[in-house]
Amino acid sequence: MIIMKMKRRIIIFSSVFLALIALFVFNKMTSGRAEDSLFAEVKRGSFEITVSNSGELTAEKSLDIRGPDIIQQMQRSMGGGGRGMNMRILELKIQDIVPEGTIVKTGDYIAQMDRSSYSNTLKDAMDQLKTYQTNVEMKILDTAVTLTNLRDEIKNQRYVVEEAKITLDQSKYEPPATIRQAEITLDKAKRSLEQKIKSYQLQHAKVLSEIKHEKKHLDDQQELVTGLQSFLQGFTITAPASGMIIYKKERNGTKRKAGSQLNPFDNTIATLPDLTTMLSKMYVNEIEVSKVKPGQKVNITIDAFPNKAYNGQVLTVANIGEQLPNSDAKMFEVQIKIDGSDPLLRPGMTTTNKIIVKTYDDVVYIPTECVQAGIDSIPFVYEKKHTKQFVVVGEANDKNVVVEQGLEPGKMVFIIPPENADKYKTSGEELIAVTRERNNAKRLENQKLTQTSLLNR
Repeated sequence: MIIMKMKRRIIIFSSVFLALIALFVFNKMTSGRAEDSLFAEVKRGSFEITVSNSGELTAEKSLDIRGPDIIQQMQRSMGGGGRGMNMRILELKIQDIVPEGTIVKTGDYIAQMDRSSYSNTLKDAMDQLKTYQTNVEMKILDTAVTLTNLRDEIKNQRYVVEEAKITLDQSKYEPPATIRQAEITLDKAKRSLEQKIKSYQLQHAKVLSEIKHEKKHLDDQQELVTGLQSFLQGFTITAPASGMIIYKKERNGTKRKAGSQLNPFDNTIATLPDLTTMLSKMYVNEIEVSKVKPGQKVNITIDAFPNKAYNGQVLTVANIGEQLPNSDAKMFEVQIKIDGSDPLLRPGMTTTNKIIVKTYDDVVYIPTECVQAGIDSIPFVYEKKHTKQFVVVGEANDKNVVVEQGLEPGKMVFIIPPENADKYKTSGEELIAVTRERNNAKRLENQKLTQTSLLNR
């Protein structure tokens, strides 16, 4: 019994002892890792100066899918004798549209525009057309009656002339006064006939002109109605070619969809992008845009496919900056053309673009956060060997900075200043003059650039 108790105590003691040893080893390893995380190694190798930002995929070429062209319809209508003045610019709204990303073939249904406003216009136009048709018919009927009466009067007057002539012929044996009276009667009858004939001709010409005028109104109105009918047929939008539907973006970034109202001068409702050649559109701030030039190589990753990488090159750089939302600085649009094609790429996907501005093959560099500076802007680093080392720095990218003088590869430097930094000995004081000389040269260069810019204004 005693022996068993002793064995239990030995086992418990051994377990506790082993646990303490394990805890000690773990703390030592953790302490070592924490200490290692305070330092970064000075490295030598290739170094890239880059400008990075996110972007959005878009097709280099695309086919616009347009809604009804109200401006063109108004011009056609106004060409018809001014009757198109009744054609007004009314609300042009998307009533229904297929989901974005839908694959369509030529002739497939795309969208339906709201017809209500223009249907009322067509109804009014058709009512006016009926009025013109009635006017023409009535004018023709009135003309037929009027001209028939005039022709009857001419015919009757010819009888009067004939009777007066017979009377004159029979009066040749009568006294001269009677003969003269018969001559006067015949002359009056002839003049009356001539007047009736001229009146008929004038009336005939007048009514023909009036009928022509009414028919012109009728033809113009018929043209307007036909144009409106054709115009309303265009309210059902079909695909002009095969492809993927991408909604049209407004200038504020919103997309045109069901319920959106079209601008009469921009009636595009969607696009069919050519997915074989894709661009990434990104924005670069005004501080870095001077580094970006067409033709520079770009490393591209797609957020949707983080394990895939693409290459590209800068295609265009905007000359004028824009004030984007949530940005204090002016931003310049940069378009990047992606090399080759990939069926996985779709418009609207988010990209991460790294424009390679310059490449150095063999330089010494450290993480940017390792470099410290005082109020005099002289850069230095804290070495692991308890030294405050002054350095001369060069180009930098978004992570690292080139160290031209003051450090050798393999050394370890603090990422953040150590607690007892004031006790570190200093080294490399001779490099302070080099840095100051460079700073003065840069200051003079900036002053010259400023003066040149002011003179050019």
